[in-house]
Amino acid sequence: MRRRLLPVLLLASIALAACRGGDGEASGPAAATVDTATGSTFLPGSTAPAPAPPSTTSPSPAPAAPDGPPPAVRLTTVAGLRQPTAMAVRAGDPTLFVTEQPGRVQAVRDGATSLVADVTDRVLAGGERGLLGLAFSADGATLYLYWTARQPTGQVTIAAYPFAGGRADVGAERVLVAIPHDRFGNHNGGQLGLGPDGFLYAGVGDGGGGGNPLRTALDTGSLLGKVLRIDPTRAAGGRPYGIPPGNPFADGRGGAPEVWAYGLRNPWRFSWDRANGQLFVADVGQSAYEEVNAVPGDRAGVNYGWNRREGLHPYNGGERPAGAVDPVIELPHDDGVCSITGGYVYRGSRIPGLVGRYVFTDFCDSRLRAGRPAGGGWLVERLGAEGRGVTTFGQDEAGELYVLDSSGLSRLDPA
Repeated sequence: MRRRLLPVLLLASIALAACRGGDGEASGPAAATVDTATGSTFLPGSTAPAPAPPSTTSPSPAPAAPDGPPPAVRLTTVAGLRQPTAMAVRAGDPTLFVTEQPGRVQAVRDGATSLVADVTDRVLAGGERGLLGLAFSADGATLYLYWTARQPTGQVTIAAYPFAGGRADVGAERVLVAIPHDRFGNHNGGQLGLGPDGFLYAGVGDGGGGGNPLRTALDTGSLLGKVLRIDPTRAAGGRPYGIPPGNPFADGRGGAPEVWAYGLRNPWRFSWDRANGQLFVADVGQSAYEEVNAVPGDRAGVNYGWNRREGLHPYNGGERPAGAVDPVIELPHDDGVCSITGGYVYRGSRIPGLVGRYVFTDFCDSRLRAGRPAGGGWLVERLGAEGRGVTTFGQDEAGELYVLDSSGLSRLDPA
């Protein structure tokens, strides 16, 4: 396994360790061709997966990304923050809410920050652990947080807190999901998102270690290495949440009822295209390839292929599982790439030429990239801006994008 020298920062290890598992590198020829002058990458279309279950809805086609090179962009500093890990917004509220890894939630308004919630007394932070994700209920009255617990050690925890008057009541914590995670400190996942269907989704890592030694990712009975989907608004079946209809194992047969998708190593991050509901899942690679997947947002039971596949390639001689999807974007580990940071399809108005392109980056090189369908595959191009150890992206109600890195919170603007 190749090792890289990075500044010794708590924040740096969140994404960097996610791409390391102490295992060998995957084999297989690179699928993408890269123009080193422009930074463009073209990923040809891959073999189609086996037929999936029919979608329950037929979303309208989203506006296509314009042809031609993407516009140049710049990052405009919004606020300084300490080790930011995630961002969310609340319906009807212009405030940007940001988690900080040690266990705090900050509100950012007009460049100033104020404390919304502090759970540092219960959060185990360090390396990839800490306060990693947040989301709000549709009515804004509940804040959901995703964190790793001090006790039991490393337990992946998703909890709900009443929210009113600009503050969360951390004393009224209601733990929804608790997943043991004490064997390894990495691959905790950390994404929370309220889906277009109103249910709460969570991206959970495979439990850590190189090559998924716990064999959880393809085990549909485990909650590790998954995207979960629950209804946090009602308790049912002896659980503090309900199981939404349409979950592939909702009846408990063949897998855990909470599982929406599986075969993931460390999803960092996922998002929906607000124009058509398409779900994008960026999954951190083992040691050779990073990937971005795109599927219809209402497609249940998707198998993303880990640990038999890394990107478009066999992992340790593994065969592609029947019906598994292939990524639409793959980045090989060269030119400084080490650990993908997923973003959003841009649907804002500040940068018209960026509309319809999926914006993302890699933690190590932190050069912003934009991908779009082209010629039966996906074209990936650099945007001419870069952060410093980008850990995540955010999207406001207007569809504008934000970048969170070691320097704090910045907005994506036209250059």
